[in-house]
Amino acid sequence: MDRFILIDRQDEIAIVTLNRPEILNAWHAPMRSQLVDAILELENDKAVRAIILTGAGDRAFCAGQDLNEAKSFDGDTGSAWIAEWERLYGAIRSLTKPLIAALNGVAAGSAFQVALLCDFRIGHAGVRMGQPEINSGIASVTGPWIMRGILGLARTTDLTLTGRLMDAAECHAIGIINKIVAPEDVLQTSLSLARELGAKPPVAMRLDKQWLREMTEVEFRACLDAAVRIHREAYASGETAQMMDKFLAERASRKA
Repeated sequence: MDRFILIDRQDEIAIVTLNRPEILNAWHAPMRSQLVDAILELENDKAVRAIILTGAGDRAFCAGQDLNEAKSFDGDTGSAWIAEWERLYGAIRSLTKPLIAALNGVAAGSAFQVALLCDFRIGHAGVRMGQPEINSGIASVTGPWIMRGILGLARTTDLTLTGRLMDAAECHAIGIINKIVAPEDVLQTSLSLARELGAKPPVAMRLDKQWLREMTEVEFRACLDAAVRIHREAYASGETAQMMDKFLAERASRKA
């Protein structure tokens, strides 16, 4: 089986790597499934005290959804797709161990959302982050919900409707990148933070993370219900598939 997710254990720290560098680590169903399995495995491993999530290569943490998968969705498959994100986001939100995103490049769309669900984010000056889904015809539901709690409604509206990507300086200024370091230092800085967090009292860490999740659980469930409804309508309209085809064609012509 292809290994779209790699796990490297360094003492009490686990490094999880998104492993599709040829397409900027964009994820599809098998990759999401393997990521959930990895998170659950590490959550249940008592020897692991903290987890780092990063991307293979030096261009991207993750470019988000693989449009070659999503372009064939219709109303039914588009809404069923949300169940996969519920499983992934639920696994991340339920972690009792600290989770650090080591941002080695762009984090876009659903990958931006996953980065925001992590407890900390370490990046370099070349990192770009944002919610460009509207540019490829994808309606955003979970993204605005995650962003609003962290960024507020005004910036959430900006990022959702313009689809622009923020540079690292802006991300750091608004608090979503905790520290900017040299590209070659991103992983080591993340490891240092992971060791610091992993040394905290584990019961207190578990209970703090549990309460942070419980504070937003009702809204999270309402968001998922809305995502099923909205994506069903969006994909059934045909506009999403048309925009994805256009986006992929333009990208292919730029590479030619």
